Amino acid sequence: MYYLMIKQFVRTRMVWISFLMILSTGVVGILTGKQFLEKQEDIISKITYYQQKHIERNVAVNDEMGLLLYYLRFALINKPDPLAALSIGQRDINPGIQSITIRTLEAQKYDTDLNNPSNLQSGNLDLGFVIIYLFPLVIIAFTYNLLSEESENGTWRLVALQSRSAFQFLLAKLSVRVIFIYIALFLLFALAVIMLSLPVNEAFLGFVTVSIIYLAFWFASSFLVVSFKRSSSFNALTLLSAWVTLAILLPAAVNNYVANRYPIPESFSTMVKQRDGYHEKWDIDKKVTMDKFYSHYPQFKKYGVPEETFSWLWYYAMQQMGDDESLQQSSEMGKKILLREEASQSIGLVIPTMHAQLLFNDIAKTGLKDHLHFLDRTSEFHEQKRLYFYPKIFESTAVKGEDWSSFKPAYVSVEYDIKWTTLILPVLISVTVVSLLATINLKQTPMHSR
Repeated sequence: MYYLMIKQFVRTRMVWISFLMILSTGVVGILTGKQFLEKQEDIISKITYYQQKHIERNVAVNDEMGLLLYYLRFALINKPDPLAALSIGQRDINPGIQSITIRTLEAQKYDTDLNNPSNLQSGNLDLGFVIIYLFPLVIIAFTYNLLSEESENGTWRLVALQSRSAFQFLLAKLSVRVIFIYIALFLLFALAVIMLSLPVNEAFLGFVTVSIIYLAFWFASSFLVVSFKRSSSFNALTLLSAWVTLAILLPAAVNNYVANRYPIPESFSTMVKQRDGYHEKWDIDKKVTMDKFYSHYPQFKKYGVPEETFSWLWYYAMQQMGDDESLQQSSEMGKKILLREEASQSIGLVIPTMHAQLLFNDIAKTGLKDHLHFLDRTSEFHEQKRLYFYPKIFESTAVKGEDWSSFKPAYVSVEYDIKWTTLILPVLISVTVVSLLATINLKQTPMHSR
């Protein structure tokens, strides 16, 4: 019987069309991720060369340390994890490389690459997208008529008579479809490992686990709809409505709710505060600026208040004040961005599509939390550069006396600890509950032709 089910299933042209379509789309997603990684690796491989050339060019024409440091940029790199190829996440809008001067920081932190807004709106067709949005559609196409097909063809009574258990017969039919979907999924992961040279580590296994349980949710949901023993058209319409709701409507509603729940006016006020904090210092007494600067850096008090009309000591003190006076707004903005992320993750626990997407991004280190961590490291990196160069600027150290070849791009990395409970439990609970409801629903009423 089981062999006949498989034979009947694979003889259907729609099955092979769907199977080949999901495989080809998945391969395109893998190639998209590969292209993304290659682009990032190409930029990173060039950044060391171009930074050194940039430094050499400026050192050759500037013999004043203060003026030189006005122009010099130093790179900090957040190298993408190989798994970023499977879920690009926010890496297409949030830069993985910061090239900063020691001047005011806030405006530099949020500089991003130029991108085609149409491409950003449509997003990337990576493997994560294929799993979250396209695999459920194939599952729906394979399962919507699991029971109604037999009823509508008038063969259900015969099947019920020949089978020991009608319920087990339906489970067997469902298992055939489950096997084919998971074969496609594992083939794509195998291709991803080969094409992207992915390490089969805990993070990769976490990504695979999320995918398996997420697709199990859609199988359970389809089985629940089928358990109502309605027509094929009703089942298809119900399942497609569920897909639209879970994949599009609810995530959009959550995004709108979170944006309104945690507005970020500080994004504008931070910029204004920083600009005013620096520019207005040109029109006030130098001592006021220097007192604030020395309050922040008491170790530099020995340099006193410059008497000349312009000095680099006073200039960089003004730059520092731009950051200091916008610090509160910047801190509030960071907290609200983090609150948005935490709220999205909390709500996502009951929306499998959101939960899977956020987990994919976290595991691949392409989510908002990873970027916020990178911004924090950027602030630390900027502060290190300031503390190193401030004394050299204030003491007018000779430019030629510095070993400029030692300044290479710095790297940061984020280690993601796989929290298996968070990965598995929310969607597993949904799968269990939906499956139990489907089972109870099927066993409560007799399975007869409608």
